[in-house]
Amino acid sequence: MKKYRVAIVGLGRMAHTIDQEVVGYPAVTLPYSIAASVKEIERLELAAGADIDAAKRQVFGERWGVKALYADYLEMIEKEKPDLVAICTRAELHAEMAVRTAEAGVKMIYLEKAMACSMREADQVLEACQKRKVSFNTGVLRRFDPRYQWARKLIERGEIGQPRAAVQYGASSLMHGHIHAVDTLMYMLGDPRAESVCGELRPRTLRIEDNRLDKDPAAVYHIQFQGGLEAWTLPVGNWDFEVFGAGGVIRGANNGMDWALRKPQPMGKKWSATREVPFPPCQPRSSTVVLLEDIVDAFEQGRP
Repeated sequence: MKKYRVAIVGLGRMAHTIDQEVVGYPAVTLPYSIAASVKEIERLELAAGADIDAAKRQVFGERWGVKALYADYLEMIEKEKPDLVAICTRAELHAEMAVRTAEAGVKMIYLEKAMACSMREADQVLEACQKRKVSFNTGVLRRFDPRYQWARKLIERGEIGQPRAAVQYGASSLMHGHIHAVDTLMYMLGDPRAESVCGELRPRTLRIEDNRLDKDPAAVYHIQFQGGLEAWTLPVGNWDFEVFGAGGVIRGANNGMDWALRKPQPMGKKWSATREVPFPPCQPRSSTVVLLEDIVDAFEQGRP
């Protein structure tokens, strides 16, 4: 079995320390960080790391036994020739680093969310990866979480009838949090193509100058999809997702910890009430591990 060499750019939270934050939190199945997840995957080998902060390089190297440490990520790529590069820097650096990593010949890229800070940047990442046949994933982890995957399978096999709409409950900032919300809403509905978006940035007193924002704002929005499907977000709740169909409702509550399936039950001759029915169980697994395995599978199968 071939082992693929992994290099991480940006040796901070998602790279290798976030696991400590979520110990004892059932919404997250460990391992969570890239480094810890790589160690769990037989086909991957943690080979190198890059960060402009020397102290972070030292801590990372000592913790994970990595000796190939660099201040310049492009120098690291040139000398170490990794098969997979995980970019875990700040969002404003993501697009440029992803493009330059693809141009450097790396064939597998994990890019932490958000993948870009504008549609123009996102298109540049897409073009660079498509041109060089790079297998690419970004850090929208719920679509790689077996609990959400199981809920989508239940929807696809008709447990709630024809899907009609989805709602996300939970206040969050647009780039940091709603990148997850938008992707999960689309995923649960079967990844339909969006036709239009109507939204509002919060607070309402927010002013945009020169078409730029200095801070990541909160937001609410409505998405219209092809085929008549719709999705909304509401700024209340605990990262709950609800999908409404013609014959029932699936709800993931408390950030994916609790799941419920409700179906209409007859009430008398004319009426019905939507009542909870048993939800088929699902075995949790690390979404980061599933995501990284998907990149390797895509590379070996020749898909994006």
